Amino acid sequence: MKYLIACCSLLFLLSCGSNPQKQFSKHLPVQLENDFFDNQFTGVFIFDPETGDTLFRHNADKYFTPASNTKIFTLYTAMELLPELLPQLQFQNTGDTLYIRGTGDPTLLHPVFKEQKSLDLIKGFDTIYWVANRMDDTPLGPGWSWADYDAYYSAERSELPLYGNVALAGRVTKDSAWITPSVFSTEITEEGPDYYRDQNANHFYIHTRKMEDTLEIPFHTDTTTVKALLEQALNKSISIKDTLLPGKWQTIYGAPADSVYKRMMKRSDNFIAEQLLIQASGMLGDTLDPSKAINYILKGPLKELKTMPRWVDGSGLSRYNLFTPTAMVHVLHELYKCYGTERLFTFFPEGGVSGTLKNYFPGEGGPYVHAKTGTLANNYCLSGYLVTNSGKTLIFSFMNNHYMGSSIPVKQQMTPILEWVRDHY
Repeated sequence: MKYLIACCSLLFLLSCGSNPQKQFSKHLPVQLENDFFDNQFTGVFIFDPETGDTLFRHNADKYFTPASNTKIFTLYTAMELLPELLPQLQFQNTGDTLYIRGTGDPTLLHPVFKEQKSLDLIKGFDTIYWVANRMDDTPLGPGWSWADYDAYYSAERSELPLYGNVALAGRVTKDSAWITPSVFSTEITEEGPDYYRDQNANHFYIHTRKMEDTLEIPFHTDTTTVKALLEQALNKSISIKDTLLPGKWQTIYGAPADSVYKRMMKRSDNFIAEQLLIQASGMLGDTLDPSKAINYILKGPLKELKTMPRWVDGSGLSRYNLFTPTAMVHVLHELYKCYGTERLFTFFPEGGVSGTLKNYFPGEGGPYVHAKTGTLANNYCLSGYLVTNSGKTLIFSFMNNHYMGSSIPVKQQMTPILEWVRDHY
């Protein structure tokens, strides 16, 4: 009898020890409840998509500023609504007259993307009209920092973006500078104020004595500027037409969508994220309005979300955005079910290897973290996929808000937690 009781007790202890939820609940709270995490707000959710098990939750239904983790929702929206080749431009033509309108496509004349079929079409017509004012939103998103209008990561949103909506500038000598597109070459002042561009005009200040690298400076996307840029690129005159034509628009398709998603996610490209959300809205009607795409996704494909987010832009630049770890894991799970890891892992930064994770969360035998970072001052979030040593893929969201100082100590504290998960499941 004593032998039987001993055997039963041992089996009970072994079963408890092998229960992943109990393992996680025993070890992870100890790591989270240290002095470092006392002075910040932290939420964690870890989920096994194959078994449906919730392995660990900590403040998972609390709302956080997600920063660029917002791009996970933008990726989901784009993959739901956009085709395999992105719509680059729409047109109507009568005889030798061509009418064009923007789709919000981020790749037109962008230095990284080579598919410029729209330009080939336009060059074949003598009379060209740009049907403008299709977009129903502001150039800067709600909740963006007004002081960042001249920062490379804060390019304006527009219906017909060109060159990524940024000018490139550099130093020729200590007293002279260059800028491209050359439309802006007469609008340069060497030195001057501390900012790079006037707030509401395309006059640029290039501090040649201080600069070392090429600058990316957002330009103001008023219709006059966009018209001039397009005319220069085509070497043709273009007229602006403000009224919408009644006929059916045809679409020219450009870059493969996956190549654009990859750049958005790995480089955390805010401009591309914003434009993809605008493009997605164009699939729902004539008006380009990112809020239309957001509302469609939240009231349709994601209507079962347990914790509905406050979601206002595509990039996560806005401080108005509020998301929970639960919502992040839900959307990551939907992506996982629809597309699988082989395709998804080409989009997400890899720990120790690529993108915004190149210098963080390395794996000894290769990357084990495939996740999107989200960084704003005093906020660092990481959500994505974690491959364990046993070969399982877990979905996780680890969100940190309101800490003081740099994000580096936050990443250092996160590393042993993620490594423990990798090693023990």
